[in-house]
Amino acid sequence: MTATAPVCFGVLPDGRAVTAHTLGTPGGPVLRVLDLGATIQALYLPDNTGGTGGTVDVALGHPDATACTTPPEAYLGAVVGRYANRIAGARFPLDGVTVELAANEGGATLHGGPDGFHRRTWRVLDAGPDRLALELVSPHGDQGFPGRLTVRATYTVTGHTVALDLAARTDAPTVVGPASHLYLNLAGEGSGTIEDHRLTVAADSYLPVSPDSLPLGGLAEVAGTPFDLTAPARLGDRVRDPHRQITAAGGIDHSFHLRGAGVRTAAVLEHPGSGRAVELVTDQPALQVYTGNALDGTLTGPGGRPYSRWAGIALEPQHHPDSPNRPELTDPVLRPGQTWRSRTEWRFRC
Repeated sequence: MTATAPVCFGVLPDGRAVTAHTLGTPGGPVLRVLDLGATIQALYLPDNTGGTGGTVDVALGHPDATACTTPPEAYLGAVVGRYANRIAGARFPLDGVTVELAANEGGATLHGGPDGFHRRTWRVLDAGPDRLALELVSPHGDQGFPGRLTVRATYTVTGHTVALDLAARTDAPTVVGPASHLYLNLAGEGSGTIEDHRLTVAADSYLPVSPDSLPLGGLAEVAGTPFDLTAPARLGDRVRDPHRQITAAGGIDHSFHLRGAGVRTAAVLEHPGSGRAVELVTDQPALQVYTGNALDGTLTGPGGRPYSRWAGIALEPQHHPDSPNRPELTDPVLRPGQTWRSRTEWRFRC
């Protein structure tokens, strides 16, 4: 695979055409990004197993444009927002006023609401062989969120690294926290589960959640629990652990409080069978680890295979869930004159 000119990925039921851009060069990561949702639809790595010299797609993705907006929504590879993760009660206080949002998961708002950023067509600002910049303007009141928010997503491929830079500005106080919802399976999309992968997360605490995946209280220590990922752990052992937080979620769907600040390593995902690995680097305070617990075979990938439970893992750098109601966790408020920024790097080893 190599970078190509933009191509049509299909047409949505509402008549919108979806365009795909391919970035990268042979020998390194090559990714296909859609203007719909600023979505990574495919991510190819060199395949050195068996001496084939080919490539393997390690990102879960939809096979065509129509599938991108057909329920059930799994947010495969999209930039989700305005606010990634859940906001309890579909409301939050801001400067003495209660902001009411559109609910789309019970009584909560998930990943920005029913018409979040993953369903929007982003405008292409700049496109090249190894760089793609997109922009989305979210109007005041969009899904209930205040302020006209302008968001930019810039993908770059350098060597063996894929980077995503997000930036946002507002004309009124609001909360913001978009994130990439990229699912990875380093054995190849559609190649079974991620149970044989090993995961390390640079976090000494995590956020226990209620049955509706909202924070129960404060952070808890990972020590002595299956959430202790401070050393490489086989995911199959952890997602099948009898710990009540694991069984209630059907796997891992929890936010980890990352050590330190600034750009640093958040996690390392390894697949011993192929020798592939990825180091996730970010400047965000938390990492949502989601092992694809709700995937049930309904969705089918580009290779024609259904995505069943644990078919991929999403490592999502972001704020903690429900921080608009829980500022002691992380502060997501953005005000006019400020710029919110996020950087994520996937550093691959093949």
